[in-house]
Amino acid sequence: MHAREKFEEPEPTGSGTRDRPPLVRELLLVAGLFLVYKLGRRLAAGHTAEAYRNGREVWDLERALHLPGEGAVQSSLLHGDALVQFANTYYAAVHFPATAAFLVWLYLRRPGHYVWARRALAAVTAAALVLHLAYPLAPPRLLPLTGLVDTARLYGPSVYGPPDADQLSNQFAAMPSLHFGWALMVAIGLIAVTRSARRWLWLLHPLVTLLVIVGTANHFWLDALAAAALVGLALAVVRRPRHAPAPAPVPRPRRPGALVGAGR
Repeated sequence: MHAREKFEEPEPTGSGTRDRPPLVRELLLVAGLFLVYKLGRRLAAGHTAEAYRNGREVWDLERALHLPGEGAVQSSLLHGDALVQFANTYYAAVHFPATAAFLVWLYLRRPGHYVWARRALAAVTAAALVLHLAYPLAPPRLLPLTGLVDTARLYGPSVYGPPDADQLSNQFAAMPSLHFGWALMVAIGLIAVTRSARRWLWLLHPLVTLLVIVGTANHFWLDALAAAALVGLALAVVRRPRHAPAPAPVPRPRRPGALVGAGR
């Protein structure tokens, strides 16, 4: 058996083009979801005092729960400029493209599972926006009591401006972390729809994302735990598709005059 034959994965039964939703509709739907996401984050802005107060409460709760300090991860990143710049770049450049590539790949190669993944991601995002509105939270990089630094501002690249003047994003929407939630959903989705023995390596994406969001002081540990809980709830509600088994082969008709059992 050649290496190519060993690792090549056949198209799952029932996941042909008939399961693929119309492209234009999907583009409009995903674009609409993205606009709702951005609008929702903007609506959550303007709660500065409450966000800082909640940030101090989360920090104190983590210490009461004896969770590992975020500072240990950041100290590891700060051992070299290249490492911390890699973390900042991963935070800024991988979040949206990786999720978009995941959806595009599913649409083209696993259309039977595309709608399932898109619905799960939409459910996670919608629930996260509700929590952003209900519980504005300042990230640890904005809280002096954490002793953490804003690595993106100091070393670059940075996607955020000063919190009071940032018109493109809401920096007080830390709980839950959609960076981690989306990364976890991407990994789970790819593990679920592929058969390669190496598919479990996709878990490196949420693992690296977790270390990046904590090490850059953009999120608390609890932000990631909340996101993981939302992903679990979404997967419990949005069921994976169950394709019908392949039809049994139709037996070939016997030749006229052939004796029954002659081939035994």
